[in-house]
Amino acid sequence: MISAIANGLSNSTLANIAQNTTASVSIETTLKSIGRPGFILIDNDISPDTKKYAAAKEFLYQATCLAIYLALITPVFKKGAFALAKKHIFKNKPEFAKFKDANEYLDYYNLASKNILNRRATLIKDHSRNKFMHDGLREELTKNKTPEKYPLIKGTVELGSLIGSVLGLAILAPQISHHTIHPMLKLLGMEKKEKLQESVSENVASHKLDKEV
Repeated sequence: MISAIANGLSNSTLANIAQNTTASVSIETTLKSIGRPGFILIDNDISPDTKKYAAAKEFLYQATCLAIYLALITPVFKKGAFALAKKHIFKNKPEFAKFKDANEYLDYYNLASKNILNRRATLIKDHSRNKFMHDGLREELTKNKTPEKYPLIKGTVELGSLIGSVLGLAILAPQISHHTIHPMLKLLGMEKKEKLQESVSENVASHKLDKEV
């Protein structure tokens, strides 16, 4: 069972698809935060005040989603997935023992993705990176043209990112935004106007109904 999971996570195709998870979701959410309010504002079938309110609400919702996603993915799900794999799921896999945590591995991975000249220059320039150059990793980066990238670790970290995106955007974001968007709209002076407009609309509708009765 563990072997099957390891084979799946270390599959190069899966790693290539998943390795830009954070960037892809961030770009998509940013585009939504611009595009959706934009389409609302150009809709001529909605009154100006309602358009402003709806556009502001949609922008704040998408911004909240992005903030939650960026706050959760790296510090929680990527680190958590690495720690869980290292201590329990893949505790017998020697590659996990080479790295202290997900940040250390991702630092190594980013260097390994550069060409060898840039790698050497970066290591010489940034002495703080020397802290994780153990277990032959420094030699791997400075002497090997195509250093090992440890796809099993990469797959594990990105799986954590995918799980985080689902939980963050589908579950946490709606709950948090429900409690934060209205106070922000009120701070912008829009919540009161919208409630007044809704009250007027309800009164007009009630008045029409009374006349019909």
